[in-house]
Parts: sequence; structure tokens; C-alpha cells
Amino acid sequence: MIESAEEFVRLRFSDDPEDYGRASSEPASLEVWTEIVERYPEARFWVAHNKTVPLEVLRILATDPDSKVRGMVARKRKLTPDILSDLAADPDESIRLTVARHKRTPRLVLERLQSDTWGEVREVARERIQNSP
Repeated sequence: MIESAEEFVRLRFSDDPEDYGRASSEPASLEVWTEIVERYPEARFWVAHNKTVPLEVLRILATDPDSKVRGMVARKRKLTPDILSDLAADPDESIRLTVARHKRTPRLVLERLQSDTWGEVREVARERIQNSP
């Protein structure tokens, strides 16, 4: 278990593959994740990348100013309908496309994405709706 924000940052930016492997797979407390997000903006992408990061933290990162962080959040399998709905309105078209492709995106969100400004998002949303049971 990752015990502190400093430990996570040290592990993630280490040259040792074992260290950054730990940073991507080991859990931390909600307090540690929150401290990383608040104190180490350069590590937010890697927080979102972690397999165990809680939904509470993903909700925060879904509104991050950095589109790379939001994009990483959009790729998480465990997202809830409310987070996917928020990301479906993202200004970055690649994030909206990721939401359209996400297996857990609710039909209501896909229906909304059929009116997206980007044709590729509209097409993926339309195909997902047509192919759903």
C-alpha cells in the first residue's frame, strides 16, 4: 500500500520499472490520493492511471484542467453513469469519443452524443445504440 503522496511521486517518477509498476497498481487511502491531486499536479495523470484509484478521486480528476488527465479518466472501466455523463460534455472531442466507445456509457448519454459537434462521435454513438440489445 502506498502510504504517502511523496511515496507515490517517488515511485511513479523512479527509473526502476518495479517502482512505477507499484505506482500504477497499489492502493492508497483516499487522503493520500487527495493530497497527491492537490499538491502534485504533474502526477494527476498517473493517479488516474492507477488501477485502484477510488471513484471519488476520479470524479475530481474528470474536471481537471488538463485534457490528458480527463482522457485517462474517461478510459477507466469502473466509471459510473454520472461521471460518463459529465465527460460526454467535455470540450475535448477525443474525450467525448472515448465516452461514446465506453462499454458502461448509458443509452441516455449515447442518445445525447448522437447530436455531438464531431461526426465521429455521432457515428460511434449511433452505432452503439443500433447494436445494443
